[in-house]
Amino acid sequence: MSSEHQSRSSVGRFIASNWYRRPIANFWLLPLHGLFWIVVLLRRFWFAIFPPMASKAPVIVVGNITVGGTGKTPLITWLAQRAVELDMSVGIVSRGYGGRSEHYPLEVTSSISPAECGDEPWLLHNRLGCRVVVAPKRADAVSALGSDVDLILSDDGMQHYAMPRVAEILVVDGERGFGNGWLMPVGPLREPKTRVDSVDCVVVNGSDFILQPQQLVNASTGEVVDLLVLEGHKVHAVAGIGHPARFFKTLEKLGMDVEPHAFEDHHPFDKADIEFGDDLPIVMTEKDWVKCRDFVTERCWYLPVDAVPTRKTRQALDTMLLTWGEKKRG
Repeated sequence: MSSEHQSRSSVGRFIASNWYRRPIANFWLLPLHGLFWIVVLLRRFWFAIFPPMASKAPVIVVGNITVGGTGKTPLITWLAQRAVELDMSVGIVSRGYGGRSEHYPLEVTSSISPAECGDEPWLLHNRLGCRVVVAPKRADAVSALGSDVDLILSDDGMQHYAMPRVAEILVVDGERGFGNGWLMPVGPLREPKTRVDSVDCVVVNGSDFILQPQQLVNASTGEVVDLLVLEGHKVHAVAGIGHPARFFKTLEKLGMDVEPHAFEDHHPFDKADIEFGDDLPIVMTEKDWVKCRDFVTERCWYLPVDAVPTRKTRQALDTMLLTWGEKKRG
């Protein structure tokens, strides 16, 4: 890594570290904050006057208004599984962040690698088996699905106003909330907090739903073992997600003695990233396993988590799924 790249990374980490503290340390960024605010307003104004054409299948956006992880991907997994339980066919669209393909829209199949489609779309397809289409412009992915499904779920995309939608689910991190309450880059907000008033449903990670680990899976062999098999053991914990501290806390609650290794969200892992010069077990997130599959060893494990909504939240989400899924089918 060049010294210039390291310097940029250090500045970026400093800015982000102040998003969940008092914003005064980032006030030198106020001119950029003002420019960002103007761009947000202009985009909202433009698409209010020229709204996108309606899609052939209803689109429900599951997203957030902050930078970083809120638990929306596990929630989308639950929504897709629940839609199937309610006898609906479902498709998922995503930007495919971190993936590089020569052609878009790109439908994820067993022959597509995470390097092409992105780690989250690959994981969603691997877990669910439903149609997953990625495109830098999510509206193109929606068009590719057409009317072949009863319902389309968008993984993020709340700010992608060129994409039609019938409903929005805002996912909020119950620990970090909206940070210092300022727009980027002074704070973590992609849009003003007033955006909350225009969504159809707000779900808070930690109260409206929890992320529940189910088992440990050997990253090399696929062996499934009890969650507590590493209780009392010192482990290297690897996380390249939006909120790595949450993952580390989960492992600690499972009784592990955690040596944390936090990477940036969507970090492109290589073998050196998980070589620590000892024989301790390595535990990573399922999303990071996707990018490490080609070089993991039997000392490596990953921890899948499932979204578990409260009864009240489940009823609200069921109503939304049934309302729009049945409307599509007439």
